[in-house]
Amino acid sequence: MSETPAATPAAQTGQQPTARRGAAYDSVFLRAARNEPVPHTPVWFMRQAGRSLPEYNKVREGVPMLESCMRPELVKEITLQPVRRHKVDAAIFFSDIVVPLRAVGIDVDIKPGVGPVIADPVRTAADLQRLRPLEPDDVPYITEAVGLLVEELGATPLIGFAGAPFTLASYLVEGGPSKSYENTKAMMYGAPELWAELVDRLAVISAAFLQVQIEAGASAVQLFDSWAGALAPDEYRRSVLPASTKVFDAVAGYGVPRIHFGVNTGELLGLMGQAGADIVGVDWRVPLNVAADRVGPGKGLQGNLDPAVLYAPTRVVETKAREVLHAAQALGGSHHIFNLGHGVMPTMDPDALTRLVAFVHEASAR
Repeated sequence: MSETPAATPAAQTGQQPTARRGAAYDSVFLRAARNEPVPHTPVWFMRQAGRSLPEYNKVREGVPMLESCMRPELVKEITLQPVRRHKVDAAIFFSDIVVPLRAVGIDVDIKPGVGPVIADPVRTAADLQRLRPLEPDDVPYITEAVGLLVEELGATPLIGFAGAPFTLASYLVEGGPSKSYENTKAMMYGAPELWAELVDRLAVISAAFLQVQIEAGASAVQLFDSWAGALAPDEYRRSVLPASTKVFDAVAGYGVPRIHFGVNTGELLGLMGQAGADIVGVDWRVPLNVAADRVGPGKGLQGNLDPAVLYAPTRVVETKAREVLHAAQALGGSHHIFNLGHGVMPTMDPDALTRLVAFVHEASAR
């Protein structure tokens, strides 16, 4: 098995420190994440910093995606854009889940209209040797960008993130996006020891990437397992859960809220909570009351408005948003963070998002 992430001060002392009491500590987002009373339900959106904003397209013009993730000033500007425009309750760090793979030497590029493409897919034990642990010095631009953002954001929290081992593994094994994951599942079923080593190495890399962001000042983290919905629960339990748990365990000592999100993962919600998340993201396919039963007590929920609703008239958007808020209030209310059930779509009207934020704040006022 690969080595564990570098020990944090908490790991060295065996103590679990409380989250840093920075300017954002008493923000609505972090209070809700800690299950404390809030004046209104906090709201942010996955992919809120991105192609739906004209100002984003302007600053990204002519700059390749991965290069844009390595320019701290540009990262700061893109991350701040939706906070300024929409008045969301948290910023999500602008980066990409394959950035740490590039940082450790994997030949990966993000092709427009395609997604991450791996030049040499990982298929053998020899290929695994390319996946060395990530060191902070590999990503100095991440540390710098987070520092710039925390200073600029003040009382607005910054959410750091990383890709979960399964989703990263699927890109590495397939060589790019896939609909059937045949190579990934062939390794998982046919070479379980090789698979276990692969996702363990990726857990070390993802954990280190989150640690860098937290130590630079991120107030919360989210682990994206975008493609885990392709798995049955038993296979997730056997082949994915240990690696995801390793990631969450590695950052537990920092005391920051940990969110776990996947797409089409209704059958996996309980297991995703077991991996160590404090809050489980729910897509739009599962009602919040059903999700709460599956996740179990003690966990918060995030979500879960269908992104496509934002293309409907405002009155429809508000009706659907109110349904989400009422469902959350019936479950206890304050331990809920409003979000979409997946990311903001590139063609979405940004004004619809701005109106939605204002509506959620007003409709959920305590």
